[in-house]
Amino acid sequence: MTLVTATASKRRWVILALGLAAQTASCAFLYGIPFLVPALRDTEHLTLAQAGTVVAAPSAGLLFTLIAWGALADRYGERLIMAIGLGVSGLILLSTVFAHDLALLFTLFLLAGASTASVNAASGRAVMGWFGPEERGFAMGIRQMAQPLGVGVAALGLPPLAAHHGFQAAMLLPAGLAIVVAVLVALFVVDPPRPPRHERAKTPSPYRKPALWRVHGASSLLVVPQFAVSAFAPVYLVAVRHWSPLAAGWFLAAVAVLGAAGRLVSGRWSDRVGSRLRPMRQLAVASAAVMLLVALGDRTWPWLVVLALVLAAVITVSDNGLGFTASAELAGIDWAGRAMGAQNTTQNIAAALTPPLLGLVIGDTRYALAFAVAAVFPLLAIGLIPVRAERFT
Repeated sequence: MTLVTATASKRRWVILALGLAAQTASCAFLYGIPFLVPALRDTEHLTLAQAGTVVAAPSAGLLFTLIAWGALADRYGERLIMAIGLGVSGLILLSTVFAHDLALLFTLFLLAGASTASVNAASGRAVMGWFGPEERGFAMGIRQMAQPLGVGVAALGLPPLAAHHGFQAAMLLPAGLAIVVAVLVALFVVDPPRPPRHERAKTPSPYRKPALWRVHGASSLLVVPQFAVSAFAPVYLVAVRHWSPLAAGWFLAAVAVLGAAGRLVSGRWSDRVGSRLRPMRQLAVASAAVMLLVALGDRTWPWLVVLALVLAAVITVSDNGLGFTASAELAGIDWAGRAMGAQNTTQNIAAALTPPLLGLVIGDTRYALAFAVAAVFPLLAIGLIPVRAERFT
């Protein structure tokens, strides 16, 4: 999969750090919007389902461009694609400062999500190119820390900005991050060395076999409990447990750090056991169990639901890098960008649907039922993960 050995270049760690920064900036926007749901509901008088639809707009935007961005990264390299997509996304987010209409805000979020999708496949492809299989899981685990880190940045920054300066001013945080990191990527990222495309034998589509389809399907099922927690934990703690938005933000920021560590540990775990998919299947079992514990905690003791939310926020994000890495490894170098784009597409279909549909299940009070429903999806993923089809190369 790579022409670079584990010790071939110290540069790969700098590039990994920039890939992490790019993905973190993207995720601070993509997954930080739920922290603004209380402000949106207060100012726009939205129902939870309506607010959930706005929250889903960035993820829906990704669906239109992920595979196309992956194909462009396969053709033109990672640096150019990351810098352009992230920079344009930041400029679009700047324009939300002037958006006071809900439909316009939804549209801008949709376009910004479509643009920032470039980072998903391109940054992952850079990691695949610079790191060998013996440390690729660990490296991808570092890169995948971006999502909980982005959530943590959003949890710390967005609620106080919204409380003191309003929703539009809060959007300057993800906009500024995206623009600054896009410039750094353009200046310092180097594409991994690979032979020219005309020197490589044409590789047939890996989608002729079912393994990749099964990885994508299982990963999308595992996204449901992840977004059940990330989308509804903030509003749950504020509306049901009567926490202040600031306290909920600080709590979830601390939990996000643990989630980032969980991705790192799962990546190292996969390197040590020589498999991405066996640990992924075991995490699916744990994800189902912990979501049931969240539902039980909601119906019993407040301390239990808080503990369960901490565990759920860690466990439900820990499998994400494993499926992402397995997709690229199963696809091979010529199809890696498109495979990672397809992987993210299926995941973001689930991510886009989860908030509005679970919002309908919840209504105003049925949180336990929604968390229990979310536990069904990782149970379905257990049998879908194609462990026997994996090759560790």
